[in-house]
Amino acid sequence: MFTPDKPFGSFSVDDIAAAAAFYSDKLGLPVDVNDEMGSMRIAPPGGSPIFVYSKENHEPATFTVLNFSVDDVEDAVDDLNSRGVVTKIYTDPDFGTDEKGISRGFEGGPDIAWFKDPAGNVISLMVVPEGMI
Repeated sequence: MFTPDKPFGSFSVDDIAAAAAFYSDKLGLPVDVNDEMGSMRIAPPGGSPIFVYSKENHEPATFTVLNFSVDDVEDAVDDLNSRGVVTKIYTDPDFGTDEKGISRGFEGGPDIAWFKDPAGNVISLMVVPEGMI
């Protein structure tokens, strides 16, 4: 019988040291590196742990691999930008992001902004709508 216990997400990067520095120093998240396994664990407050592993032929996903819930997207973007994190990664005028890279309710969706980690993985921050998670 399938009885899942403690689900968690994972994704790959090409450089664990660079990823660990980004997630701990730039994003301020608790990171635990396991050099023997070539991996790390991110333990975001209030969320499930995320397993990040090194992959020699890593290719960044073309979609969002990780989402962070925030109370105010603009405040979060301003804070991340002050830490050197670039949130203006989309330039398509039809996508609906402003000069800070914030999509403000595009097509009825939540306020959301995206940025990339050093491996090119897309990460978002958003005000999570009621009932979404």
